[in-house]
Amino acid sequence: MPADLTAGAAGADQLIGVDLGGTAIKLGRFDRQGTLLAELEVPTPRPAMPGAVTVAIAEAIAELDPQRLAPWVGIGHPGPSDRDGRVARIAINLPGWRDVPLAAWLEPLLERRVTCANDANCAAIGERWHGAARDAADVLLLTLGTGVGGAVLLDGALFLGHGGAAAEPGLIGIQPDGPPCNSGNRGSLESYCSIAGLARLSPLPPPELVRLGQAGDPEALAVWQAYGRLLGTGISSLLYLFTPELVLLGGGLSAASDLFLPAVWQEVEARVLAVSREGLRIERCALGNGAGRLGAARLALERLALLPDRAPARLG
Repeated sequence: MPADLTAGAAGADQLIGVDLGGTAIKLGRFDRQGTLLAELEVPTPRPAMPGAVTVAIAEAIAELDPQRLAPWVGIGHPGPSDRDGRVARIAINLPGWRDVPLAAWLEPLLERRVTCANDANCAAIGERWHGAARDAADVLLLTLGTGVGGAVLLDGALFLGHGGAAAEPGLIGIQPDGPPCNSGNRGSLESYCSIAGLARLSPLPPPELVRLGQAGDPEALAVWQAYGRLLGTGISSLLYLFTPELVLLGGGLSAASDLFLPAVWQEVEARVLAVSREGLRIERCALGNGAGRLGAARLALERLALLPDRAPARLG
């Protein structure tokens, strides 16, 4: 970590990280070392229209930091943002989210500076800062939940691509005539490996499938093996593209990783040349639901507190 990340003016040393999800908004107030000082979780408005969500975030931040100790706010949201971290470009699983100027809406309400980014990008940054990716520079992260999000770190820096919308690994196609995806694709990794995709394999809710699988139930184990084969197929294509040293799995379904990872590895070893998976690790995220808000706070530190006129620093 660069030495100047811990230096700041007195009274302006804190950051707020926000993780906007489909069911809940998770917030944390941090110091510059990434230590959690206070946290709050509030329900996401229903329907999660942009205006209602903006107001809910502003109210939650006021509750989390009534003394205004944190002048910088980072927000992780579902879907890509623009490269400047000002606009939420699209969220295919939230209604009305297309080119939402989230930072510009929030700043006058909060009277604080705001930056935003894809929530999976934030999770990857959080894991790189204080989680499972601290010793890895090239990382692929997948979040397995309502959708399948993802992020890519190359040489410690986020891969954003032209326009900021790169690295949506959950939307790659793995079956040309598969079920439709909210993105407009068919047979996407998300179609098969999200919670809805798991429901195509079994009518049982994920917690029950986990319980039965851990108890050795053969039908549940067969479901998780089928799920792992599908996930492994998608990961195999991504390995050829990025050849990361570490694949991290987050989101609610990652809790079942001990049940489906053997099938993932079986697919990877069968589909991917040894040179493209040399030294590869596939692991569960270490920070759980806290990675997104921590990474959002780190982005606020880099983009707003320290480096307002330069590209974000590599994490190290």
